[in-house]
Amino acid sequence: MKTSPIKKYIRISAFVVLTIVGLIVLCLALFLGYSTLTDYKPEKKETLAIAHSTLPQSIPPGKLELLTWNIGYCGLGAKMDFFYEGGTMVQPDKEYYAICRDGVINRLKSASKPDFILMQEVDQHSERTYLDNQVDRFKSAFSDYATFFALNYKVPFVPVPLTSPMGKVNSGILTMSRFQPIEATRYQYPSSYSWPKRLFLLDRCFELTRYKVSNGRQLVVINTHNSAFDDAAEMRAKELKLLKDMIVNEYSKGNYVIAGGDWNQNPLPFAMDSIRDGNIVKTISPGIPAGFLPAAYTWAYDPTHPTNRDVDKPYFKGKTKTTTIDFFVLSPNISLLSTHTLQYGFEFSDHQPVQMIVVLN
Repeated sequence: MKTSPIKKYIRISAFVVLTIVGLIVLCLALFLGYSTLTDYKPEKKETLAIAHSTLPQSIPPGKLELLTWNIGYCGLGAKMDFFYEGGTMVQPDKEYYAICRDGVINRLKSASKPDFILMQEVDQHSERTYLDNQVDRFKSAFSDYATFFALNYKVPFVPVPLTSPMGKVNSGILTMSRFQPIEATRYQYPSSYSWPKRLFLLDRCFELTRYKVSNGRQLVVINTHNSAFDDAAEMRAKELKLLKDMIVNEYSKGNYVIAGGDWNQNPLPFAMDSIRDGNIVKTISPGIPAGFLPAAYTWAYDPTHPTNRDVDKPYFKGKTKTTTIDFFVLSPNISLLSTHTLQYGFEFSDHQPVQMIVVLN
């Protein structure tokens, strides 16, 4: 009995569809297998190499100036939005990337030569920044600083968005100092993301550098970049616990402690109505919890100007929502003289830098 043409067509079509589905499943399995095998698994504590230099070996009495800036990998200037947060863009075009990168470097050079510069989202050979090595660029531009880089985002291929994948990402936090440290260490934050999501997200960390002070004590400088997204509440709590333990423990030894960076949470206290720059202000919930540190510790931030903008759309003053998530915390033996947000109109990054002057008591 002959098979009818219709049945034959159905069988062939079903075979083709099943073959295509099978190939897709196989490719997906191979990709997840490769991503699992190459997943970046940093140790809880990793020592960073300290190169010999002619920088001062100890910090003398007097004022110290620090600056923190999440540079948004020089890819989130005012013209950009970002697909992860409601926008459509993945990366800037090459010309605009170069404008933002050079703008960040020039802005830092125009600052009053801070003793410490803490940066977040610094790329090193990422496809989103055209395989440029930003770490080397900063080392070259600031050759009179000691420089320490700690990876917190290392993925061989980020597959989203499907129409224009982000691809290879190598990024991290960078600490630059005008003094020679006696220690530079990367501390891994705990993660709660399950497989396979964790394969394509950041491995958050903080970077600790330690310096001799001429009075016999030590200064501990912490550069942090904490978790951001709504589904990371559990991780944020664990991160703050680890950070608090480090800060309190170091201070209990008689050391000076400064922790700064992009906390992805509002500082304590934070009042929306104190910001007076014409932007719509929002709060990040939850912020730093009350009682996170004893009252004697100082939260250092500029209450009148925001440090971060939403990236669901390009920046438009007066319409784009802004907030403050970049700041410092100081141990009780440090006096705060001033803190101010450098108002660059989010021209080269979705964050604005925060500059601070302190005195070690």
